[in-house]
Amino acid sequence: MKIYISGISGTGMGPLALMAHDAGLKVFGSDLAAGAVTNELVQNGISLTLGSQDGGFLRSCVEKDGVTWFVHTAALPPNHPELKMAKKLGLKISKRDELISYLVKKLKLKMIAVAGTHGKTTTTAMIVWGAQQLGIPVSYIIGTTLPFAEAGKYDPDSEYFVYEADEFDRNFLHFHPWLAVITTVSYDHPDIYPSVEDYQAAFLQFEEQSEEVLHGDEIAAGLNLAGEARRYDATLALDALERIMPQKGLTKVLQNKHRQIIDVLNRFPGVGRRFEQVSEGYYSDYAHHPEEVKVTVEIAIEEAERRGLKGVVAIYEPHQNTRQAELLDRYRDAFVGVEQVYWVPTYLTREPKDQKILKPADYINLLDNKKRAESAELDDNLAEKIRKWHDKGYLILLMSAGPADAWIRRLVYAPNQESAATPIVAPLRNAEEGMGER
Repeated sequence: MKIYISGISGTGMGPLALMAHDAGLKVFGSDLAAGAVTNELVQNGISLTLGSQDGGFLRSCVEKDGVTWFVHTAALPPNHPELKMAKKLGLKISKRDELISYLVKKLKLKMIAVAGTHGKTTTTAMIVWGAQQLGIPVSYIIGTTLPFAEAGKYDPDSEYFVYEADEFDRNFLHFHPWLAVITTVSYDHPDIYPSVEDYQAAFLQFEEQSEEVLHGDEIAAGLNLAGEARRYDATLALDALERIMPQKGLTKVLQNKHRQIIDVLNRFPGVGRRFEQVSEGYYSDYAHHPEEVKVTVEIAIEEAERRGLKGVVAIYEPHQNTRQAELLDRYRDAFVGVEQVYWVPTYLTREPKDQKILKPADYINLLDNKKRAESAELDDNLAEKIRKWHDKGYLILLMSAGPADAWIRRLVYAPNQESAATPIVAPLRNAEEGMGER
C-alpha cells in the first residue's frame, strides 16, 4: 500500500510514518517546514517535501507512484490545498487514527494505550525504554523524540504495540486497547471538550472500550528518579512492563524480575522536551497546563537540590489563549518555590477572533508569589538575565509548547548570533497532536 501523510514532520504524524514504513507501506508526505522528526524520516528513506503544500507533490505521488490513501493531521483546515487535491483525485482520506487501526489489525498487535492529561509521553517512553532494555520486542508510536530510539517503530517480532493515545480531537476514542494505562487526568482542551463533565466522560468511555485498565497506585519502592510525578509515571510503566514480561519460574524469580525492572526504570534517560537537559543547567519542558507546570517546577526544585544548585529560575510561555482563559485561576500556586519567573506572551494557535488575549500581567497578578514574577519577551534582554542567573548557580527551567524552546537552544548553542530571538532549531510542529506532558 502507498500512502501520503500531510504534516509528516511533526511529532503527531512523523512517528506514524516511521512505523508504517517499517511495516512495509510505501510512505510519502509533506510539511510546511522541518519538524522534530524530519531527520529520522529522511534517514529512513521516506520521500517528503517541505515548503508550499499546494497539492503539486501530492499529485505527482499519485500519478508517478500510485498513492491511494491521504492521511492528514487534525489541524488541517477544510480548505487546505492538499486536502482539496486529495478529494479531486478521489483518494481515500482519513486522519491518523484510521491508519493506526489498520496497522494494528494488519500486524495483529495488542495495543497498550497510554492516556491522560499529564504524564502520557513520559510513561509511554518509559514502557518502550523498559521493554528494549529487558529484551521484550515492542512496536510503538510516541509523540516526541527519544534519545535512545526513533519516535516510531514496527518490530516484526513484537506482540505488543505501545501507543501514546492523545485525547485531543478525541483521537483515543477510536481505539479498543488490550491494555489502557491511565495517567493523571484533569480538565484540558476546552476547544474540544466544552465542559469538565464532557472531558471526564471521554476518559470513562475510553476505559469502557479497553479490555483491561491500569491506574496509578502508590509509588513503587526503589524508584529514585527526581520528582514525585516521574516516580508516579515510572510506577505505571513498571506495572505495564510486568504484564508483558514473560512470567516464568518461581515467586523468587518473579521478585528478581520486579527488581530488574526497577533498576531499568531508574536508568531512564528521559525524552525530548520532557524536563530535557538541553545543556548543563538548562532544561526545557513541554508543560503548558497549570497543573503540569506545578509538577515540572517540583521536579526542577528536587533536581536542583540533588545537584547542589541554589534554586530554580523559570521562563514560561503559555500555549493557546483559549485553554489558558479556562484555566487561569489554577496558576496561583504553580510557581511556589522558584526564585524568579519570567512570563512571556502566550503562543497563540486556533484562537477565536472575539476572545480577549491574556497578557503576562493578567496571570502574574493572580500568583501567590507575584513578587517573584515579571513580564518578559524572548529577546536579548531576557537572554542576558538568564545567563546571569545560570552563572550564579541556578537551574534554568523553560516551559513551553511553542517557539520558546527554539529560543533557549539558540541561547545555549549559538550565543554569538545576532539576536537570541532568532531560533536555530524549529519548534515542534503540530503541538496538539500526539503530544502529552512530562
